[in-house]
Amino acid sequence: MRPVAQLLHNKFVVVLGDSIQRSVYKDLVLILQRDSYLSLSQLKNKGEVSFEQDCLVEGGRLGRMNNGTAYREVRQYRTDHHLVRFYFVTQVFSRYMESILADFEQGIKPDLVIVNSCVWDISRYSHQWASEYKENLNKFFRKLKAILPEESLVVWNVTMPLGKKIVGGFLVPEIQHMGPTLRFDVIEANYFGATLANNFGFDVLDLHFQFRFSLQHRMHDGVHWNSVAHRKITCLILEHVAQAWGVELPKLDQINADTHPPLRENRSWQTAPARYQGSYSNQRCFYPPVMPATHYNNGLVWTQGQRMRQFSGFGSQYSNDDLPPNSTRYQSFERKAFYRGSYSNQRCFYPPVMPATHYNNGPVWTQGQRMRQFSGFGSQYSNDDLPPHSTRYQSFEREAFYRGANNAAPYWPVNNLVMKQKHQKPHNRERRHPYRY
Repeated sequence: MRPVAQLLHNKFVVVLGDSIQRSVYKDLVLILQRDSYLSLSQLKNKGEVSFEQDCLVEGGRLGRMNNGTAYREVRQYRTDHHLVRFYFVTQVFSRYMESILADFEQGIKPDLVIVNSCVWDISRYSHQWASEYKENLNKFFRKLKAILPEESLVVWNVTMPLGKKIVGGFLVPEIQHMGPTLRFDVIEANYFGATLANNFGFDVLDLHFQFRFSLQHRMHDGVHWNSVAHRKITCLILEHVAQAWGVELPKLDQINADTHPPLRENRSWQTAPARYQGSYSNQRCFYPPVMPATHYNNGLVWTQGQRMRQFSGFGSQYSNDDLPPNSTRYQSFERKAFYRGSYSNQRCFYPPVMPATHYNNGPVWTQGQRMRQFSGFGSQYSNDDLPPHSTRYQSFEREAFYRGANNAAPYWPVNNLVMKQKHQKPHNRERRHPYRY
């Protein structure tokens, strides 16, 4: 995208690390060209001759492909104003790392270095990895501090969470026993790396913390991550780099305004309603009173905040005598909760907006009214047909209907379907004699 290209304009970016850092390099190269995600094959491939107009400089398909510690891969993406390079490393400080640092010392100094090396260090070289890993970290940070100028930015990426079960080419048979406990060793190694990087004055990006609740984006092998996670990693890195360099990134609405054509002036647009700024606007799950007033039964208008007894929009059959004794408070017709007047800051408050409904062209029934006062059904449903337990307030929407003395199905104008009798298919008995071929 354009903001990424402007941020990394005339910059030399170096990515050092394992296969996860290779995917970081690939996503960075992809986002410099277009706004799309990496495919699954692009994430899995390694050592290919070309990826999105980059080139393989050393190792990979040019040499011998293997899963050992001696595997090498150097990639580079170069344009007129961008230079991005990737080095595959399996140890934070080794002879190969010294040769890489020698290239920085004798050649072009990188403006941004994104580095991580942890999983291979603590699993493929020694079982007693703690002391050796801390010593290699000290050597690497000290050497890097001496070579790079003060203007260069170094970002240490903390290793991302590993899964309980690790499968794939990384976990060779010699270290299969380390699979269940490797995720705990990574947490300890992350502490060493982040602490030492901070002591040497380098920046630390804690990806383990950022993705601790995003484990659904991790691959089935327990180590690698999908394209959505890598795009988030790229965004976190670029945001961190922009803050370190003092660059203000454009907002999303500004980017959309620049990329979309302007609106025509001859078209009329309605202004969006302003946010409610009442006394309870900061409460959780509060819905502001933006619903327009509605006429029910051609009566008066009800608005939110008005008392229930002042509302007379229903017919004359609903008088004060029809209400039960416990309905002296303000009652809601939607969820059997009482409306509390000015105390509308209750959690998830819903105003009474359910309209009255006529069943069988009879009087209107509302929630909270007694069963014996409802006479909207036919004559087969008389007061004598009601069972003794129906003296409480019964809902016709969520409870089963009483079918009367003859167990007849209730008739509604909107539900006049009849259940047909299920016909069973004739049973085919087995043949006495098998088929002859």
